[in-house]
Amino acid sequence: MTFPIPWIRIFPVPADTNRLRKDYIPPPASESTILMENLTVGFIGLGLIGGSIAKALRKFHPSCRIMAYSRTLETVEQAKQEGVIDIICEKEDPFFSACDYIFMRAPVSSNIEYLPFLKDNMRPSCILTDVGSVKTPIHDAINTMGMSSVFIGGHPMAGSEKSGYTNATDYLIENSYYILTPGEGVAQEKIDGFSHLISSIGGLPVTISCGEHDYITAVISHLPHVIASTLVNAVQRLDGPEAHMKMIAAGGFKDITRIASSSPEMWQQICNENKENIANVIDTYIDMLKEAREMICEKDSLGVYHMFEDSRDYRNSFGDSSAGPIKKNYSFYCDIYDEPGGIATITIMLAMRGISIKNIGIVHNRAFEEGVLNIEFYDEESWEQAMAILRSRNYTVHQKN
Repeated sequence: MTFPIPWIRIFPVPADTNRLRKDYIPPPASESTILMENLTVGFIGLGLIGGSIAKALRKFHPSCRIMAYSRTLETVEQAKQEGVIDIICEKEDPFFSACDYIFMRAPVSSNIEYLPFLKDNMRPSCILTDVGSVKTPIHDAINTMGMSSVFIGGHPMAGSEKSGYTNATDYLIENSYYILTPGEGVAQEKIDGFSHLISSIGGLPVTISCGEHDYITAVISHLPHVIASTLVNAVQRLDGPEAHMKMIAAGGFKDITRIASSSPEMWQQICNENKENIANVIDTYIDMLKEAREMICEKDSLGVYHMFEDSRDYRNSFGDSSAGPIKKNYSFYCDIYDEPGGIATITIMLAMRGISIKNIGIVHNRAFEEGVLNIEFYDEESWEQAMAILRSRNYTVHQKN
């Protein structure tokens, strides 16, 4: 089963979207932008995604009023102390009746349990949305409740292997596709208004059906997580008592299995909610693995060559953008001499130019990587500046693909 992918970008996004940064300033306010400053937005759940959207709203629309409920009181108290939210809400709080938009960030089952309260307490003009990775179950519940005309499903294709409000940032969804799955009967001006809101905080809104969304994400997001987890488990199962595989694993293996560090609870829920699509794409993937195994066993050199050639060419055709379920990793490898102070010299050199390093480490396994030092940065600008500085000082820097 395949679906055509309509790339519908409802509102123009800021020019040079590959350069969206934490200090991005939106264009001069239009009439609709001014109206946004008077918005009241509610959050049910304030984790990584909900917290990041709330922080982005506070950054780009500082006058909007934000309220939130979280199962963990410390989370909303921290958000209130930081000035991200204005009002701490109870679980079923009458304050939500004042909202223009309500973002549901709890698990799908919890969001569904909330619907009767929201149906009775939402203002008629309010738009309800979620940010879940699977859309069909919430749409089915919305239809059953007769709320489809006020619901626009949402899924920002952004995230991290880390979770929770403490890891939320005001730039997490910038330059990332934000999938919209409107319910039946939602007025076009409501869809346009929500798309405008997402564009205004740096997201790239794309509108598709909930069924198409679930099939696409099963392929590009859910299957990779299953593969990453099974690869890590394969190393654990195949490794000897000396754990040499674990010790030597680095470079390419760590990169392709990084997402295996994601929340087990979240991925358990996703697999339960999108089981049919995930099972179908796993079947297809197993068939492809069997084809690869057969070519290798039969020493089909031409077939093996074409397998790697096709994957290389298709992979290289992807846009060099951070948009997607797996955010771009801003890192490079650098050759240094094995001498005292070698790493300190690099870190001091970059610190003097105001460049923050997110992570730094020595590569012990050079089988898949070039360069002895792996340096990771928080954003593209720092990454580019650091490469230019080190190259100007005659360091050999290897860019990651």
